[in-house]
Parts: sequence; structure tokens; C-alpha cells
Amino acid sequence: MASQERISQRFQSIKHVIIVLSGKGGVGKSSVSAQLALNLYASSPTVRVGILDVDLTGPSIPRMLGLDGHPVYQSSDGWVPVFSDGPEARLSCMSVGFLLKKRGDSVVWRGPKKNGMIRQFLSDVKWGELDYLVIDTPPGTSDEHLSLIEHLAPAQSKLSAVIVTTPQAVALNDVIKCLSFARTANLPILGLIENMSGYVCPCCGEVSNVFSTGGGEAMAHREGLTFLGSLPVDTELVTLLDASPPEAHAALDDHGEVSLFPLMHRYKSTPSSKLFQGILEKALTSFPNNQAGV
Repeated sequence: MASQERISQRFQSIKHVIIVLSGKGGVGKSSVSAQLALNLYASSPTVRVGILDVDLTGPSIPRMLGLDGHPVYQSSDGWVPVFSDGPEARLSCMSVGFLLKKRGDSVVWRGPKKNGMIRQFLSDVKWGELDYLVIDTPPGTSDEHLSLIEHLAPAQSKLSAVIVTTPQAVALNDVIKCLSFARTANLPILGLIENMSGYVCPCCGEVSNVFSTGGGEAMAHREGLTFLGSLPVDTELVTLLDASPPEAHAALDDHGEVSLFPLMHRYKSTPSSKLFQGILEKALTSFPNNQAGV
């Protein structure tokens, strides 16, 4: 009961919680979570965003945000998240990846240990005031998802989900299970994103449908979901999110000075960034009672 009360207190200062789900692994869910957080951050100079990585056995958000190797500090009021944007402190991140001694260390935990870790993330991280908390989950509908929904019961009215798939039939079949889970848990669904929908050649711009295309949109219409949009395989984005060390992201800001958040400046120049802006606009208008404003 004490942990539930603490979670309730933590989430009083968080306006919206967006859980990113996928029925199958390898569909690019974590890259979508990272882009969602980056685009929310860029939507207003006052928006405060957090991203929580509960993919306990395969945490990838720290690397994607260029935060590999950063320590997590304990304060008198709980864990202090790692900030991606330096002293501006508007994009915070927490992941089990920060707690591992080595990035290659495996996390071999049974269900109760996973449950305890998720409960601790929700109750002990000092997020402060947030407009949005994006939660990146592992694929499927297993221990982590059940624990997450159970512990977030005090913040049920703030929860919503985005579902990620690729166009091929095997991924779409697993999305149906993910959709069933969300509906069973009374989790409002903002919409569905079809990722890896074609490959844009960086040389000639020709689009090749490597995994076919349109399957996610057709399923969204069939299931009564909002289709948020399609994202092709973007080699610029892949290179950016793979370049973990901050110096690899070095960029100049609009005034020609070294940026305090170089990843954001690099990301804005990718094709995915422009496409995701449209996806975000649709997602925000799909919030329950359309209360996405901050």
C-alpha cells in the first residue's frame, strides 16, 4: 500500500503517460519511443518530457539518446533521472541500462524481480513536473506490462497507448494480441504507427517496399483505430541513434555555437523527424477528451 501511495504522489505532477506497445520484437518500438519523446520536447520551449525504459532485458533508450555510461544519483527524495538536454533539464530519462556495471551485462530476472524493479522506477524516480511521460515497454504482453498497469492504477485516467507494428502479416497478427491486452486493461489507444514501411534510397530517393506496405493502415481501419502514419526505414536516423557517445552527436545550434543538446539538432535534419511531426499531431488529437494540451 505504501508503494501505491508513493506512486500516486509521484504521478500527481505528471499530466500524461503514453505507453508504447508492440506485439512483436524488432519492429522499432524503442526508436519510435525515442522519437515520440524528442518530438514532444520540440513541440514547445516549455514542455517537460520524461522517458522511462521498462524493457528490462534489452534496454536501448540510453544508447539512442546518447546517454550510455551516465550514472544515476540517489537523492533524499529518490533517484534523479538522467537529463538528455544538459542544464535545460526538460528531457529526463530512466532505464535499467544506467544501473548495469557494463553495457553488455545480461539481466537474468524472474517475474517477481522484474515486478519489483518496475515498482521502484514508478515510485522512486524523482521526475518532478512533467507534461508527458513516455514509457518504452518490451515486446508482447507479459510480466512487465501487467506490473506496469497494476502499479499505475492510481494514475489510470492519465494513461494512453501507442501501438507500433511493421507491415508484414506476422507482425500484424501479434498486434491483435497487443490490442486485446490494451482493451482488457481499459487502456485508451491513441493510434497505430506502421514502422519500416518501405526503404528510401539515400542516393536516388526511390522507395522499395522491403516488408510490403499498408498492412498497418488496413488493420487500423478494420479495428477502429486511428492510423497515426507510416515511417520508412531511415538510414540517417539509424546512424544517429546508433552513435551513442555524445561527441558523436556534435552539432552547432542556430547561433553557430556548440549545442547543449546536439542529438536534437541532428534529429531535426532527418526525414523521420518531419514525418513524425504529423504523427504526433494526430496522436495528440486522439487523447481521451482531447486534453493533450499542456
